[in-house]
Amino acid sequence: MTQAPENPRPGGWRAIFEPRAELTAAVVMGVLLAGGYLAVRVAGWAEGEWAYWASLAIGLIYGGRPAVQSLLERRFDIDVLMVVGAGLAAYIGHPEEGALLLFLFVLAGAFEDLAMERTRREVAALHGIMPKDALVKRGDDWVIVDPGELVPGDVIKVRPGERVPADATVVSGESQMDQSAITGESHPRPVTPGDELFAGTINTDDPIEARVLRAAKESSLQKILELVMRAREQREPVQRVIDRLSQPYALGVMLVSVLVGLTWWLGLGRPLLGDADRPGALYTAITLLIVASPCALVIATPTATLAAIARAARGGVLFKGGAAIERLARAGAMCLDKTGTITFGRPRLYEVHPVAWSQGPEMLAVAAGLEADSTHPIAVAIREAAEARGVTPATVTDINHVTARGIGGRVNGREVRLGSLAFTEPLIPACFRNRVAEVLERIQGRGHVAVTIAMASEGTEASGQAAVLIMADAIRPGANTLTAELHRLGVKPVRMLTGDNRKTAERVAKAIGLDAFDADLLPEDKLRIVGELKREAAGRGAGVAFIGDGVNDAPALALADISLAMGTIGTAAALESADAVLLTDSLITVPWAIRLARRARRTIATNFAIAISIMVFMAIATLVGSLTGHDLPLGLGVLAHEGGTILVVINSLTLLWLAAPRGVAAATAHRGWSNQSIVEPRVG
Repeated sequence: MTQAPENPRPGGWRAIFEPRAELTAAVVMGVLLAGGYLAVRVAGWAEGEWAYWASLAIGLIYGGRPAVQSLLERRFDIDVLMVVGAGLAAYIGHPEEGALLLFLFVLAGAFEDLAMERTRREVAALHGIMPKDALVKRGDDWVIVDPGELVPGDVIKVRPGERVPADATVVSGESQMDQSAITGESHPRPVTPGDELFAGTINTDDPIEARVLRAAKESSLQKILELVMRAREQREPVQRVIDRLSQPYALGVMLVSVLVGLTWWLGLGRPLLGDADRPGALYTAITLLIVASPCALVIATPTATLAAIARAARGGVLFKGGAAIERLARAGAMCLDKTGTITFGRPRLYEVHPVAWSQGPEMLAVAAGLEADSTHPIAVAIREAAEARGVTPATVTDINHVTARGIGGRVNGREVRLGSLAFTEPLIPACFRNRVAEVLERIQGRGHVAVTIAMASEGTEASGQAAVLIMADAIRPGANTLTAELHRLGVKPVRMLTGDNRKTAERVAKAIGLDAFDADLLPEDKLRIVGELKREAAGRGAGVAFIGDGVNDAPALALADISLAMGTIGTAAALESADAVLLTDSLITVPWAIRLARRARRTIATNFAIAISIMVFMAIATLVGSLTGHDLPLGLGVLAHEGGTILVVINSLTLLWLAAPRGVAAATAHRGWSNQSIVEPRVG
């Protein structure tokens, strides 16, 4: 099993360095500082200075540990700068300002760690939803085992209130599944035999039995956790630059501060230590060292990136690192596959058109009986429609499959056939054959799927019967508004690329208002079109996003600036090939993810502006103030420096409060008979 994406809580003395313990220590430091100030400055009790030194000592413990670690690793970074600055401040007779520096440094560090911990918890909570046991059938008995012992093919039972221990397919029973922790859907999803269950989801209604598809360690949830762990380890390009420059910059700050101190002392004749009336050269150098330290700059990107990744995961979007967020924010055009992306990728029976059949439900019962044991997508659509309408499948005997033509059998002694017109025509009354052909031609002309069902006459008392079953691939929730939402975000064109026939592609494109579509495409055609769009978008300083299923669209996914896999958390290829994975069945999350990515980019830019502005302004103020006889108080420099760090953390955390995508619950609306999202009127 994959380990939780964060280290377990340390035990023993290391526990004092946990974020909450560090925050407690910072509070104690603040209390001591306040007490020392009241004793020395207000009451005039000089002995009260011990509180400053006590606060400083605590700060050296929490600030000194990472500083020593950095030096042991031969790194000279911000931790070292802060400890050096605090120590020098105390050395020149300002323990209160050294303590103030470490107080704010430790406080900011605690806030940063708590912020990081919260963003990790937003996603790491997925690890905690895995059940600790599973009820599996062994022979005729149900036994409780560890989920890690489950293997594909095992039959498990999930009772009301229990979590699914591994990815599985329902084999008996109907219920409602709460999968909000994984997909973000706010309402339970109805499941029936044949539907897939995802590990960690909760059964909220009746008991069901399911057959395990994958071992628990290979479940969708474990894959998601692995993705999140990898995402957290990745760095955006700008952050990689900062990481590389942080040590040279820290050394540069130290060198410049030393040079300023020497220049002020030897060149301008300032005393080295100074006195109460006029600070010396060392005081100015220490102040410059502190205000020029890039604490806020270093955390400007990672805090915002982790917050965005965590918020996206709760909203049903998995970003594979900060680079994916940056590329999605730049998206200025979008291409979509049709089957499995705009549509669900499997037919749904939405109309029974009787041509020579007196009872529609009877026909549906016969069709469901014929297809009772078939796994063909058309068979699944027929069974689901019968179940949704409450139609009991008829008892069919002598079932016979005819490859590429259809399936036949007998109902109450009468021969029945389901399939192509050529296969069923012998059982269709001669006077209705032309009518059936006309209906089929009309339906297929629209790009829909249609099959015929016919029953032979019974003696001389009854004529034969026939009907047409009309099916279509239902479009996903959110598809109808997707183009308009993307246009509002400046993403244009929105273009469908599909290998399907032109009539079907045109029907779907018109129904959802796409800007353009291309049909009858091979993978190399999609690659060419995405390349052309990339060149056009690059002229606008934008990128091209591609949404596909992660399997047959692999070349286009790889070429696009940002690739997203749509709505299949059980598909390993989708999880591996795309830059981001959309976990819900709804396209509503696409514009929401773009808004989140753009807000994250603005947050990072704001963080940089805060950090750089404070650093530059305070550095100039320190030097100019010292030269003009208005020395910047070291305490003010400390407040500005650490205050900027805290502002950056708080600004990043606002990403966690971004409103959820509206209408994600509609992702389950495709299930059932009466609520199909079909784009054509009925026939007849």
